[in-house]
Amino acid sequence: NRVEDIGRIAERLQALVPEAALRIGHGQMPERELEQVMLDFYHRRFNVLLCTTIIESGIDVPTANTIIINRADRFGLAQLHQLRGRVGRSHHRAYAYLITPPPKAMTEDAKKRLEAIESLEDLGAGFTLATHDLEIRGAGELLGEEQSGQIQEVGFSLYMELLERAVKSLQSGSEPDLEKPLHAGTEINLQLPALLPDDYIGDVHLRLRLYKRIASAPDAAALSDLQAEMIDRFGPLPEPAQRLFKVAALKLRAAPAGITRLEVAAQGGLVQFAADHKVDPARVITLVQRQPQRYRMDGSHRIRFKIDSLEDSQRLRTAETVLAALGVA
Repeated sequence: NRVEDIGRIAERLQALVPEAALRIGHGQMPERELEQVMLDFYHRRFNVLLCTTIIESGIDVPTANTIIINRADRFGLAQLHQLRGRVGRSHHRAYAYLITPPPKAMTEDAKKRLEAIESLEDLGAGFTLATHDLEIRGAGELLGEEQSGQIQEVGFSLYMELLERAVKSLQSGSEPDLEKPLHAGTEINLQLPALLPDDYIGDVHLRLRLYKRIASAPDAAALSDLQAEMIDRFGPLPEPAQRLFKVAALKLRAAPAGITRLEVAAQGGLVQFAADHKVDPARVITLVQRQPQRYRMDGSHRIRFKIDSLEDSQRLRTAETVLAALGVA
């Protein structure tokens, strides 16, 4: 993010990858020239754009699928989240690489920011990142004399969640762990679109409210009622919306068992457990022993599985089958 030596970086990149067509973009360029660079990049007249954080201003390039952020330790949490969101704007799988110096050369806050951005990649990550940012910067006392902001600035929902976590810890006889990040929920990744399309529900604010209601559904009955309500209001659910409800139902099954991540791809997937998971270890060991060609342990809290090449429609069924094999009702 330095205009002074961006030309030197360009020369170094061009020497490393001579076959790449590379252009530069930054805020000190003439307006017309910068506009032309972005238009050329959008129309794929070159394939590597070397730029400053000017790219975070919301320019949508659907074909961009990889971003490399140099000296990511110097960026704020919101900046990293915005920059990461510049890729993956279409159906292509996207990759964000954060380049940093060794951990000893970084500040403690920089390490916390990078850990936060690395740990969150599902829907709603922006809100959870904001809570991490608040914790890293320090919010003062929410209701005391040493406030650095009012409770409405933090948000009543976040305050109540923090308060509930502290009360539960005290009721169980333990000290609240104030450094522990808020639970981001179980992640289900089928590598398929699971969303409410904008041609089904046009109002973005209404879509966000419905996403929150789906994610907050306490049980399968509430999820079913919400699905019936949406069909009544907006008509039959399109396939991505149906998949969204099915993924939410999988989360309701997996979360109580202490499963933090379930991923199913074309050739296989993985299940990741929390340290205090409820899945019977003996059942996992038996599963691996009986079907070693399909299941294998990957560390103490992760199991990987292989499957024959799957069509998109079979991934959801495979996720349900794996949960059933682990004894998750």
